[in-house]
Amino acid sequence: MIIGREKEQQDLLRLLEQDEPQFCVVYGRRRVGKTFLVRETFANNFTFQHTGLANASKSDQLREFRESLRAAGMKHPKTPKTWFEAFGLLQEHLASLPVGKKVIFIDELSWLDTPKSNFVSALEHFWNGWATARNEKDIVLIVCGSATSWLINKIVRNRGGLHNRLTMKIYVQPFTLQECQQYAEHLRLEFSKRDLLETYMIMGGVPYYWSFLRKGMSLAQNIDRLFFNIDAPLSDEYDALYASLFRNPAPHIAIITALAKKNSGMLRKEILAATHADDNTTFSQALQELEQCNFIRRYMAFGKKERDMVYQLMDNYTLFYFRFIAENHHHDENYWSHSFDTPQHAVWAGLAFERVCLWHLPQMKRALGIDGVITSAQSWRTKATDEHPGAQIDLLIDRNDNIINLCEMKFSDAEYAITQQENSKLQSRKEIFKMETGTRKPVHLTMVTTYGVQHNAYWNNVQSEITMEDFFRQ
Repeated sequence: MIIGREKEQQDLLRLLEQDEPQFCVVYGRRRVGKTFLVRETFANNFTFQHTGLANASKSDQLREFRESLRAAGMKHPKTPKTWFEAFGLLQEHLASLPVGKKVIFIDELSWLDTPKSNFVSALEHFWNGWATARNEKDIVLIVCGSATSWLINKIVRNRGGLHNRLTMKIYVQPFTLQECQQYAEHLRLEFSKRDLLETYMIMGGVPYYWSFLRKGMSLAQNIDRLFFNIDAPLSDEYDALYASLFRNPAPHIAIITALAKKNSGMLRKEILAATHADDNTTFSQALQELEQCNFIRRYMAFGKKERDMVYQLMDNYTLFYFRFIAENHHHDENYWSHSFDTPQHAVWAGLAFERVCLWHLPQMKRALGIDGVITSAQSWRTKATDEHPGAQIDLLIDRNDNIINLCEMKFSDAEYAITQQENSKLQSRKEIFKMETGTRKPVHLTMVTTYGVQHNAYWNNVQSEITMEDFFRQ
């Protein structure tokens, strides 16, 4: 059963309707459900399918490719010595088949590209020299893999024989909260929306992580079992995650480690100083690849120039890892249960909730009734001066209909009560922003909370509200 992914399925099936050969790449972060999506959409009815082997030699990869040819119906295929021979055998098999669309699915494509294997050149030759040259125009090639950076650099942005050869790109996003709710119902989990929200704050919208949740257990029991018990199934996910995405993950992990310590994000020069890295192509590529995989976001603070771009850690699981898993020095099997009602949990919850809000900007716009308005999501901060104590705003929605929403994101277990002191801070922050930026647009205070804002004496200063319920709407 596929949860969501309606558009992605429609796009995949549209490949069969075209009159020209189709070359599609399906990419996205590890464990997001790319392979499942392709296999379920086509009900595993492929003319030929093959999956690369992790950390295998060229000879082992070619030997397994031969087995895939045999499974596809080719009689007595020989073991190819090169990838050119391997694709030659595939061509021979496909040419022998009856007229009709021939769907080829190659998964974990990057694993086939072992050192000095010439795999990409052979793939280019297969596509340009044979698949697109056939009179029948019947080849549909779908490639997939978790190494997002490799797929983007070697296939999507190829500057060689595959340049501009792709006919479709499908980026598989993590689930939204609504899709996670549907998946939880499929798993028969009796979770409240509050439980689902906190699960998302821990694991993001990665279906594979959610698949480990068990019915009959509380959220706390589930998290202890998944991350902190002996032989917890996801206890070593952090190392596997970055190693699977990047061939040399050291610079990426260094950047992530630095950003995990700075909640509001860092400038490029600040990351360089924190990681002691050289300002070179390797560093630039690592930043770009982390952004491509949605582990970090790059944004321009309100009123700033491009050189002042800020980089911020966005991956929920990675944030959870640094706050709790990496800090579990005593190997407490009930660490999560014991972390409730601690200052550490409260600080993490506030940060993680902010990330959930940023992941659900379309839902926030819809709740404000501005989904048809052009907007930009930004942040803003200014240092203290003689005139004011400084201020930081984590989310501004700058709208083309001449309004700015100043979003205050607050995670709480009940209605959020704005106290006199909190009200003074909010109003001060708003006035400092208007004074320092010189904006002429009206600035609307928007409270983004779990259960709404308590209607006390200060509630009337709030122009609009967004609650947890709004995140569960499509």
